[in-house]
Amino acid sequence: MLARRLKTLAPSSTLAVQAKAKELRARGVDVISFGAGEPDFDTPARIKEAAVRALQAGQTKYTEVGGIGELRDAVCTKLRRDNGLDYERSEVIVSCGAKHTLFNAMVALLDPGDEVLVPSPFWVSYPEQVRLIDAVPVAVPTAEATGFDLDLDQLRKAITSRTKMLILNSPNNPTGAVFSPAALAAAARLAVERNLWIISDECYEPFTFEGHHQSVAAVGPEVKARTLVVNTCSKSYAMTGWRLGYGAGPQELIRAMTDVQSQVTSNPSSVAQWAAVEALTGSQNEIRVMAAEFDARRRLIVDGLNGLPGVGCVMPRGAFYAFPNVSGLFGRRAPSTGAVLRTSSDVASFLLTDAQVAVVPGVDFGSDAHVRLSYATGTDLIREGLRRMEKAIQGLQ
Repeated sequence: MLARRLKTLAPSSTLAVQAKAKELRARGVDVISFGAGEPDFDTPARIKEAAVRALQAGQTKYTEVGGIGELRDAVCTKLRRDNGLDYERSEVIVSCGAKHTLFNAMVALLDPGDEVLVPSPFWVSYPEQVRLIDAVPVAVPTAEATGFDLDLDQLRKAITSRTKMLILNSPNNPTGAVFSPAALAAAARLAVERNLWIISDECYEPFTFEGHHQSVAAVGPEVKARTLVVNTCSKSYAMTGWRLGYGAGPQELIRAMTDVQSQVTSNPSSVAQWAAVEALTGSQNEIRVMAAEFDARRRLIVDGLNGLPGVGCVMPRGAFYAFPNVSGLFGRRAPSTGAVLRTSSDVASFLLTDAQVAVVPGVDFGSDAHVRLSYATGTDLIREGLRRMEKAIQGLQ
């Protein structure tokens, strides 16, 4: 009864883990969840106050499909201020979250059978969005030994006559990798050489802990001309529930994405848009406070993970995720169920059952040797979660 494409569509594993943890808590199980990819900070008061002012001013009607002019101007201001990128209002679209922006781009650019290069490990939604429109995701491996930096030899080898797009995500979800400037520049030159579109997902930009964030669009004008820069208010300003993302790119592409959006959702929430104007143009001090706290948690959780027998974790340089290698636990038996751990899903199930700790299996991110933990949670919970994991792992047979 359903469309054939639904037979291969996988639901979001990150949201599934979050939902399972909530379900267990509702049943009285004391679960510590490292699943959610959202800051545990509240939306800053100045942003909430801007939303209240918008409500009181009657800003509750339809807006332009691609976002109010004031917000698109604010996006231009942010990109100029933080990234050294110049865009006009007509080169910006505002959508219902970055995920929506990404899907608009997929629909606008891809035909059935087109191939999309996705460095692996990858965010779970990239390949699923590509498949939804009958295009083909092509996973391109990166090496844990390099901190999951881009591998240009692998990228070049993966290109065929059907390749149309390269997706870059730095800082990266799930690995926390920050692609090196040399690798970004080389990937950009390759895209120009092979006439590929670049989708640059920069949602974790402010959480770059070593050095400064670099957008691939800043490599040069010929790169910028074929790049869509995607960002969001969700992570930077703890606005996940407000559903506000944006993209900046060539005017023709933005016009096409706006046409797609006009037939699917129309405009994003009017009130959220006015709140986002304040987020992008007001004081950015909250971001610095949040980033400093995530940096401290990063060191805490990675040190703890590396202290667990059979577990190893490279130090992430950005975002708020740790991606430990748990293959050292494979072949061991969980005492509570007797099940032998053979996959990342087995390890995740074991930790949930025996440690009451929720993590996301790495298989859906492209690596069955890993699991993902979000450290966007309190320090005390991180310490307790690590303690529970250590006790459970010590009990493996």
